[in-house]
Amino acid sequence: MITIYTGFDPREQYGWHTFASSVMHRTREAVAFVPLSGPQRNGSNAFTYARFMVPFLSRHRGWAIFADACDMVCRADISELFDLQDHAYAVQVVKHDYKTMYPQKYVGTEMESPNVDYHRKNWASLMLINCEHPAWRRLDMADMISSPGQELLRFTFLNDHEIGELPRVWNWLADEDGENDSAKILHWTTGIPAFPHYADAPMADVWAAEALRVTHVAK
Repeated sequence: MITIYTGFDPREQYGWHTFASSVMHRTREAVAFVPLSGPQRNGSNAFTYARFMVPFLSRHRGWAIFADACDMVCRADISELFDLQDHAYAVQVVKHDYKTMYPQKYVGTEMESPNVDYHRKNWASLMLINCEHPAWRRLDMADMISSPGQELLRFTFLNDHEIGELPRVWNWLADEDGENDSAKILHWTTGIPAFPHYADAPMADVWAAEALRVTHVAK
């Protein structure tokens, strides 16, 4: 079974159900979703820091996936991502290298906030995690509470050689990078197309089709 830890923010819960549905309709393996949330602190989501508890919650055993989820859609079998695991690494991510075009995110919603640039931005939004890698044991609960700013999001507790790379299609930033029909996971980083300001975002039609399946009532 594939365990998928996901971000969950009640302000974006429609997006969470859309992501979960998109995974379930394509997977050939059994999957278990574990929604994560927690104190917001200085992040814009309720799960900004909770994601780094995944190895601890997994009792430092096996592998798991973390996905922001609330602003994503999966367009491929999630087991394809799970099969990319490489035991040489503590974590595997898409190594984005960009500066955002949008100074604000979640425009027009109660979540609106500055869209801050930082080193390794969005690397932690989709992670294939080797929970039993010894590097994760450097991170304890005290670190989770005291770590400032984006320290955790920048993986400062890991050495560079402990961070593996995933193909970009597994965390395609639709609003930053534009259309890509080959993308396996689409990620709208500044706001999901359900928010009026982002209704015409790149590939919003893909999100709308997935969201419609969630609201469809069988007759």
